[in-house]
Amino acid sequence: MYRERLPKTWTLVCVGIYLALVVKLGIDAIPEDTGLWLIVSASFLLVLAPAIAVPVSKAIYHRIGIDPERGVLRVGRERLALADIDPASVHAALGEPAPGTVARYVTSAQTIDAPVRGLRAKDLGAPRLVGGGWGAPMGMSVVVIATRGGEALSIATHDRAAFLNALAAALPAEPRP
Repeated sequence: MYRERLPKTWTLVCVGIYLALVVKLGIDAIPEDTGLWLIVSASFLLVLAPAIAVPVSKAIYHRIGIDPERGVLRVGRERLALADIDPASVHAALGEPAPGTVARYVTSAQTIDAPVRGLRAKDLGAPRLVGGGWGAPMGMSVVVIATRGGEALSIATHDRAAFLNALAAALPAEPRP
């Protein structure tokens, strides 16, 4: 079984700073200004929420899990049968050189699949983004594989080589009848 863990450093730093500020403010304000402390603490959430929105989005839409016992590849909210994935496309992706930092940022910025006319992957002639997100998070590596039916799929991953190796090992050896 393969499970890709997403980095939590940014979220922990943001929440830590928020808690430190709220506690310091609470030490200075409570018990005289408890109401004001609650209002200011709540207003700090308006800064915290956008700061952790991207990591939360990555955890919902781009978390990857491969379960060979059940024959399932889970990406975000989607589940794909391993038997439906074309092993040749996975091996071809394994053979490609790993993109550099700039190439990863460019590719992730161009990987869009928003539910808006003109911004859907099929309207752009691009592979469908798996997971349920509207785009690939900046800096993540985008892997393109295909199904046995010929549909091209984009999967955003933090560790391209580990994901592709685990997927290649989990795929059934023989094609489905």
